[in-house]
Amino acid sequence: MHTLVESSEALAVDVSCSDDLLTVVLDDGRTVSVPLVWFPRLLEATPQERKNWEAIGGGIGIHWEAVDEDISVASLLQPERFMRLAKTVLQPTSRARRTSVKSKKRSRATRG
Repeated sequence: MHTLVESSEALAVDVSCSDDLLTVVLDDGRTVSVPLVWFPRLLEATPQERKNWEAIGGGIGIHWEAVDEDISVASLLQPERFMRLAKTVLQPTSRARRTSVKSKKRSRATRG
């Protein structure tokens, strides 16, 4: 029997940037802070340009017109699903990892 779980998307209600962090306040009370180096356009932006943001899609994303940057709240909450970060090796999903492990075992078994 399947159970349907209704999920609601977190929305950005406030955004701020320090010299090294992007901080987003969500409508459910959480605050998410991520390194500003994840977003080179924001890193290079002036403090005034960083302050000039607008919510897009009712808060599912954030847009900075002056630096042509768009960031989704989902990407901040689960960066491993949306971004390739420098010097970071992202693990495959659990299903892909199981398939890869099975393939390696089969390959070893056939070699003897």
